[in-house]
Order: sequence, then structure tokens, then C-alpha cells
Amino acid sequence: MPELPEVTALAEYLDQRLAGAVIEQVRIGAINALKTADPPYTALVGRRVDSVGRRGKFLVLVTEPLPAEDAGSGGGAVDAGPLAVVVHLALGGWVRVTDEVPKAAPPRGKGYVAARFGFVRDGQETGIDLTEAGTWKRLSVHIVRRLEDVPALADLGPEPLAEDFTLEAFRKLLHHRKQVKGLLRDQKIIAGIGNAYSDEILHAAKISPFAIASTLDDDATARLYTTMRRVLTEAIEEDRGHPPDELKDEKRRIMRVHRRAGEPCPVCGDTILEVSFADSALQYCPTCQTGGKPLADRRTSKFLK
Repeated sequence: MPELPEVTALAEYLDQRLAGAVIEQVRIGAINALKTADPPYTALVGRRVDSVGRRGKFLVLVTEPLPAEDAGSGGGAVDAGPLAVVVHLALGGWVRVTDEVPKAAPPRGKGYVAARFGFVRDGQETGIDLTEAGTWKRLSVHIVRRLEDVPALADLGPEPLAEDFTLEAFRKLLHHRKQVKGLLRDQKIIAGIGNAYSDEILHAAKISPFAIASTLDDDATARLYTTMRRVLTEAIEEDRGHPPDELKDEKRRIMRVHRRAGEPCPVCGDTILEVSFADSALQYCPTCQTGGKPLADRRTSKFLK
């Protein structure tokens, strides 16, 4: 799933390409992906892109109506104020960018496209497909007048790289009796971190993913906070400037423990281990994070003494 660094880099790329462009076309390929009906998606046609940004793991494209003298008679916009397109890419979603406004409707079946957009800026065309791989289709598109009209956005916790997200603010979040891995992934507590970067952060901070957040001492808390911000910042810098079709490979390249079970730890050389759950898995280094002790895995814990 795309997380804060990839979505940040993706938003920056799209903002550079689309800011100021006029929306020429909006087509919905999968009606289950569109989560709102008012305003209708057709209201986006004829509007100008103001910006593309990020909140948590969400892409946020903000549009505004064209001035009356530029709108002509074919615009579909009916709202005088801003409208936002809020996209959550979910586990298998991504963005495909082309150099033309698509002429065909989104394909059905193989080559799943949840939504298709066409933009024009200074005569340059751009096509955007929201694609989704896998069996479970969870990519979501909201078209709203206010960002708080998207419930998942309204419930998000603070941004971990925000200037006002201080060590003291972070410390207050650790009162939960939750495993620290789960706390970092909980979007209502901290926005934007998922399975991959929580693995990377905890490995770099030398903290067990099963440690209870409320039991971390002051040194461990400060180390986790500093490491979290460093790992995310460095990942953004690695991702920045890459086009969308390269960002997933870039994420895999910079991972040190996530999805590297069985490989040597780049810090100590011990073998990276894995704990599997029903729909996900975590990876960690026992020497760096758990004092050399393997964590119980439901698949193998009966063999551990």
C-alpha cells in the first residue's frame, strides 16, 4: 500500500503537472469506487485544478471554477466554490499517467481502471487512470465540497512530519496499551504510516514491534520519535522527482527489513525474521530489536521453546 513518502512524491509530481489545468473529462470505470453522489462527478468537468496534495495516505486534488469569461458554455461545473477529489489508493491502487486525454471509456475486467480523468493545460494534454490490482477492490474516490465530508479524513491523527508535531505531542500518544507496531499504523493516532514504514522505523530505532507503547521509557520514546521523522524524511527525498511508474520500485529498493525475511540484516548481519498475520506480515531483526529472541509466529510458535 502506498504510504506517506510515496503519496507525498506522487502528489508533488501531479501538482507540478496538473496545477492550472482544466478538467476536460471524468469517467468512472467502477461505480463501487465512487463513494459520493453529491456533487456529481460530472460537476468536475470544466473546472481548474488548484493543487494536488496529501493528507495521511490520501491524495487530495482541489479544483476551482473557471472565471465566467473563460468557462464558455460547455463546462459542467455547478458549484461556485472549491470541489476536492479525495483518493485512497488502498492496497493495490495506483496512478497511471499518459500524455493525452483518453478517448476510450475505462476498460472492464482485465486492466481494471476505477476512474479516468483528462486534463488540458496550455494545450498540453494529460490522462490520469486510477488503477487497482488484486481481487479485493478497495480504492475509493470521494468528490466533496469540504475535506471533512470524507469521514476517514476527518478521523485522521496528526501528520508525523508537521512542525507542530513535537516530541511532547508524540509522547502523549503513547499512553495506549497497544503494541507500538499497531500504534504507528493506526491512522487515527498518526496519519500516513503503514505496514512497510512501521517495520523500517522500528528496525532503525531498535525497538521490538511487540513492545507496548505505554511502557517505552523516555530514551526509547525520543529515539522512536527522531527515527520516525528521519526515516520518513529520507524516504521522501529518495522518492521525490520520480514519475509514478517508478515509485513502487523505489520504495522496494530503499526498504532494509520490510519484505526481506530470510535476508541478512544490513546492520548486524543476523537473519531477518517474519511474523505472519491473517492479511499482512511484519519483518524484524531479532539481534537489533528483540535481544536475539524470535517473536512468536502463529505458523511456527508451537515449535519455539
